[in-house]
Amino acid sequence: MTTKATHKRYNILLLIFISVVINYMDRTNISVAASAMSDELSLSAVQMGLVFSAFGWTYSILQIPGGIAVDVVKARVLYPFILVAWSLATLVQGFVTSLAALLGCRMAIGVFEAPSYPCNNKIVTSWFPESERASAIAVYTSGQFIGLAFLMPVLVGIQEWVGWRGLFIVSGIIGILWAAIWYVFYRDPQDHKNVNAEELAHITQGVRPDTETKAAKRIQLNMSNLKLAFGHKKLWGIYIGQFCLGGTLIFFLTWFPSYLVEYRGLDFIKSGFLASIPFLAAFVGVLASGFTSDYLTRRGVSKDIARKAPVITGMLLTMSIVGANYTDDTFWVIAFLSIAFFGNGLASIAWVFVSLIAPKTHVGLIGGCFNFIAGLSAVVVPFIIGLLVSGGDFKPALLFIAVLALTGCCAYLFLVGKVQQIEVKE
Repeated sequence: MTTKATHKRYNILLLIFISVVINYMDRTNISVAASAMSDELSLSAVQMGLVFSAFGWTYSILQIPGGIAVDVVKARVLYPFILVAWSLATLVQGFVTSLAALLGCRMAIGVFEAPSYPCNNKIVTSWFPESERASAIAVYTSGQFIGLAFLMPVLVGIQEWVGWRGLFIVSGIIGILWAAIWYVFYRDPQDHKNVNAEELAHITQGVRPDTETKAAKRIQLNMSNLKLAFGHKKLWGIYIGQFCLGGTLIFFLTWFPSYLVEYRGLDFIKSGFLASIPFLAAFVGVLASGFTSDYLTRRGVSKDIARKAPVITGMLLTMSIVGANYTDDTFWVIAFLSIAFFGNGLASIAWVFVSLIAPKTHVGLIGGCFNFIAGLSAVVVPFIIGLLVSGGDFKPALLFIAVLALTGCCAYLFLVGKVQQIEVKE
C-alpha cells in the first residue's frame, strides 16, 4: 500500500505569509502616521521623503550580507532574531521626538529586515519543487498586498484610537510575539518530524542531491563571487526589472496615503478604506500570476512564456498609473491606481527567476543581490517623489512611476533572454 505524501509545506508557507504581512506592516505604518507625524514634528515634504527612504538605505546595502547570512544561518534561528530586532526598532519609533531619531529607527528596521526576503526565497526553494515554486512565491508575496489591504483601515483605526505613537508601539509588540511562534513551529524539511518520506521525495523531485553543503557555504562567504553575481546580463535584467517593480510598490507603501489625503483632499478615515482597494487588486494580480505561471509550466509551456509573460504584462499595466493625472473623479483615480497595482502584483513573481537562473550554490547570494538592487528603489524613489511633489503637484511623480515600469519591461525583454540556469565551472 502506497503512503500518501504529507502536506506540511503548506503550513510552512502560512508561516512565511504571516511573516510577510508583519514585515510590510512595519514598513508601511509610517505612511499612515505620516500626516500626523509631520505636523507634530514639523517635517516638510522633502524631509518626509528622506524619512520614507531611510529604510531603504540600510535595507539595500545589507541585502548581499543578508543573502550570505541566509546561506549560513538556519532559518529557524535567523528569522525570529531579525523579527524581534526590527519589531523593537518599530516600537521605539513611538517615542521619537526628532528627525534624526526617526531616521535612525527607520534605518534600523532596514538593517534587520534585509535578510527576510532572501530567507523567504531560500525556504520556498527548500520546501517546494520547481513545479510549485511560482505559486508558493505568489502566495507569500500576496501577504504584502492582502495583509495591507485589510490592515490599512485597521492601522488607521489604531491611530485614531491611540495616536501615531501608539500605532508604532502596537505594531512592534505584534512582531515580537510572532517571532516566538515562528521559532516554535518552523523546521527545515529534513528536520520536520511530521514530514514523511513521500513528501520529501516530492519536494526534491528533479533536484540533484546537494552533497557539497559545506563547500557551498564557503563559496558564499568568498566575496570574489560578486563577480559572478554582477557579471551576467541575465542577472542584470532581473535586477533592473526588480528595481523598477519596487518603484511602484514603494510609492504605495509610502506616499500613497498622503497622495489621497493631501493631494486629492480625502478625509483620513475615508482614505484608509479607499487605499485598501489597490492592495486588493495587487493581491488578485499576484495570485493570478503565480498559479497561471505554474499551470502553464505543468502543461509544458516554455519557461520564457510561462514565467516572463506575467511579469512583462504586469509592468505594461502598471504604466496606466499615469491615467490618474487626467481625472478629478475619485472613482477613476482609484481605478487607475488599482489597475497599476494589479499589474505590479502580476509582475511580483519575479523572485522565481532567482531560483531558475542563479547557480544552486549561490541562490542566497544572488537573491541578496537581486533584493539589493530592488532595495535601492526604496532609497531613490521616495526621495525623488518628495522632490517632485514639493511644489504641490503630484502629476510628475505618477509619470515617473510609469517610466520606471516601461524601463522594467524593457529589461525583461532585452536583457533576461532565455530563462535557464547559469552554470558555474567547478
